[in-house]
Amino acid sequence: MPPVLLRRILSLALLAGLAFASSACRDKNAGAVKVIVIGGAPKIRDPALGPLSAPDAVLLASVGQGLVRFDAAGNIVGGLAERWNVSDDGLSYIFRIAATSGPGGRKSTAQQVARIVKRSLAASSANPLKDTLGAVDDIVAMTDRVVEIRLKAPRPNLLALLAQPEFAIVRNGAGTGPFQVAADRARPGQLRLTRAINSPDDGASRSEEIFFAGAAARQAVRAFVDGDTDLILGGSSADLPYALGAKLPRGSLRFDPASGLFGLLPVRKGGVLDDIEVRHVLSQAIDRDALTRALRVPGLVARATVLEPALEGVPDPVQPPWMATAIADRRAALSAEATRLFGNQKPAIRLFLPEGPGSDILFDRLAADWGAIGLTAERAKSVATADFKLVDSVAPSTSPAWFLRQFRCQFVPVCDPQADQLLDAARDTLVAAQRGALMARAAGRIDDAQLFLPLAAPVRWSLVSGRIQGFVGNRYARHTLTDLEQKPSTGAP
Repeated sequence: MPPVLLRRILSLALLAGLAFASSACRDKNAGAVKVIVIGGAPKIRDPALGPLSAPDAVLLASVGQGLVRFDAAGNIVGGLAERWNVSDDGLSYIFRIAATSGPGGRKSTAQQVARIVKRSLAASSANPLKDTLGAVDDIVAMTDRVVEIRLKAPRPNLLALLAQPEFAIVRNGAGTGPFQVAADRARPGQLRLTRAINSPDDGASRSEEIFFAGAAARQAVRAFVDGDTDLILGGSSADLPYALGAKLPRGSLRFDPASGLFGLLPVRKGGVLDDIEVRHVLSQAIDRDALTRALRVPGLVARATVLEPALEGVPDPVQPPWMATAIADRRAALSAEATRLFGNQKPAIRLFLPEGPGSDILFDRLAADWGAIGLTAERAKSVATADFKLVDSVAPSTSPAWFLRQFRCQFVPVCDPQADQLLDAARDTLVAAQRGALMARAAGRIDDAQLFLPLAAPVRWSLVSGRIQGFVGNRYARHTLTDLEQKPSTGAP
């Protein structure tokens, strides 16, 4: 066969192969986007009844938007409110609710919105973010479409809090958008989310459809590897090894630059952890650098302070002096101190951690570090039988108050009443600089007393297929399901 003819045949075959591959890719990606959130079956739940699971939170944010919501990059955009204004003194936020109908033609009035948000802040509410809005003085419907939130003191982070799914607007079990939700009879255990998008320029419309489900981490990762889902959300350090051990497409494992708390909280009063010196020994014995390496999260930095850098209104925290001493050089003195405190009858330190291979790694690291100074660690079966439990929470805003108020005597058994007094004074002050100074002093007392043993930032991971263009990591680890196949126009905050 002449060489020219052979090259032509090979070229045609290559083009045909590329066309077939492209067609196959399109067929695989055709139809609804498939999303799994790690956890149980998602349900529309009233946030006033208590904490939300990861699947419930994503579902609520998708079908029950609040006055504002997050976009793909974690920026604040309009939800029910089409626009808003903030008074010069920062004590009044006025929201204008959009006149357009929500899913199913339902409209929301300012009176309904005010009633639902006030219910989430009521004394009887179990909303986990209720305490973060303690500066709210009143919520008033000024007209059918205008609602005002009045504050006792300025809160620049208010919008970020209102965008959280804990302040979703749900009426009689029905959401306010942007998606409508229905069970998918053809796929038991899945929900079908749909929304119509109308173009304001030419009147054209398009639709989005998502199949949404919850699943255990191992099954979710397997579904992604098999090409049965496009996006996995809700991963944490506890289940990260399932993703790290899978054969994934390059670039599909994504980590959020999450802000928040990841460390050990004393949960038993009247035990060995009542002694501040014991808490100091246990904290200083932890090799945090080895721990962050063991978790295998790019960029994860060890932390030994309750606050993290770049929070609103307070200076960046300074690591305690002992962090500058290598762990190997600390251990002899810590071992001697443990012997002085406990003698020869050293008690076991009991830890309550979530189930998962990542928690096994964390436990093994802590057990090795405490073992190096003559102490033993055990896994507790419940919080009630533990000395420490793991706190693994993403901050809902950049306010340092959220970090510090977790450790008030109202919420934890081992606490500092003077830190509480500082936080109460900070909540009431109108002067931002004074508020920051009070919170910095409270943070210093919490760190000095080791009321919390910080380890690092919380770990949040996702699996993202090539079909998903609208995914951006962000500090809140919140991810909208709108426009998943569209590239976002802005970067992460």
